[in-house]
Amino acid sequence: MKNPITGLNKIFESRIRLGVMSILMVNEEISFNDLKQMLEVTDGNLATHLVNLEENGFIKVHKGFIGRKTNTTYSITKPGEKAFTDHITALETMIRGVK
Repeated sequence: MKNPITGLNKIFESRIRLGVMSILMVNEEISFNDLKQMLEVTDGNLATHLVNLEENGFIKVHKGFIGRKTNTTYSITKPGEKAFTDHITALETMIRGVK
C-alpha cells in the first residue's frame, strides 16, 4: 500500500500559506494589504508566512512606490507554482484514496 501523504509539502500545511498560494495561483500579482484583507490576518502573522514562502523560493516580492507610499506586491514563482500544483495533486489523490 502506498503512503497517502508522500506527495504533500510540509510548507503548505499552514492554512495561511495555503491561502496565499491559492490566491497567487489565480492572480498575477497581489498587494500585501489585499492579501491581509482576503485572509483576515494581522500584519505580523502574514509577514512571517510570506517570508517563509519567499525563503523557499515559492513567491517573489516586488517593492515599489505609489506616489510617496510604499507598495509591496507578491507573485508566484515557477518553482512555487509547480510545488503547489504537486501538493494539490497529492491532496486530491489522498482524498480519493490510495489503491
